[in-house]
Amino acid sequence: MAAKMSSASPLALYNLVSAGLWGFLLYQVVTVYPKIGQPAFFYETRNYLNAIQCGALVEILNSLLGIVRTPLLTTAAQVASRLLLTVGIFHYLPEAYNAQNATFLALLTAWSVTEIVRYLFYYCNLTLKNGPPKLLVMLRYNLFWVLYPMGVASELLIIYSALSVAEAKYSPHVRLGLVAGMLLYIPGFPMLYMHMVVQRKKVMKSLRADTKKQA
Repeated sequence: MAAKMSSASPLALYNLVSAGLWGFLLYQVVTVYPKIGQPAFFYETRNYLNAIQCGALVEILNSLLGIVRTPLLTTAAQVASRLLLTVGIFHYLPEAYNAQNATFLALLTAWSVTEIVRYLFYYCNLTLKNGPPKLLVMLRYNLFWVLYPMGVASELLIIYSALSVAEAKYSPHVRLGLVAGMLLYIPGFPMLYMHMVVQRKKVMKSLRADTKKQA
């Protein structure tokens, strides 16, 4: 069995820091939103969200170089779809009405919880001798049933609400670009979702086998 990385290794630290940054965003949802509501919360957090999400570009490079085993196409699709929101809409089309209501809150919650669990899972997998705790494994391979559809639905609703703003503010071509982006979800979401379903099946089978051995 390959030795685990030191907790101070660059990849391990990247995952730990990333989990902390997404934890900061979830903390904003819990503590800041109730105080200021929307749309103030959107304007308060969009720059934080954009900066943190742009950091995920590192994951495409890691996949391309073979540093991690995550499929390149899956990683690139997920990062690109999120940057369409955080850069394309939250920065250039902030007037989109679904960015300024509960849809944004649902989006931020789904993304934050998903990423906290994912990055902590990766960190533990890299640094702990026996791998991630069973609870973390269960969360990693079960929360996606709800959080992935919740996140994708929020993303599409926000993009849809930006279509008329894009045409009025820029041009019909920008609107068409957003429509094209939405159409990419048709092959993209099933690909990402089924990837997790397949991975879950393998992991749950392994967990059951381990449980039988310990019984």
